[in-house]
Amino acid sequence: MAEFLPNTHETPTPPNSDDIPTQPHRKRERIKMIVIGSPKAVNSVIRKQYVLGFANATEWSPLQPTSNSDEVMSVLRRQILID
Repeated sequence: MAEFLPNTHETPTPPNSDDIPTQPHRKRERIKMIVIGSPKAVNSVIRKQYVLGFANATEWSPLQPTSNSDEVMSVLRRQILID
């Protein structure tokens, strides 16, 4: 079993910069996602985005009324990586 344990007396050497794969240049771009619908539907979309790991519910704006009395909207502003 000892052959699988790291030797704590050796100092690990950092990888040579030539050995690290380079990432293609990625650019950040701002986006806005707007969800419009009933309060129940908008909250459902916000929860699904959270479950998918895209955005926390707190990142969305509070529900705001629209010109239609039965609709609300919420906005998410994010930066995403573009290849």
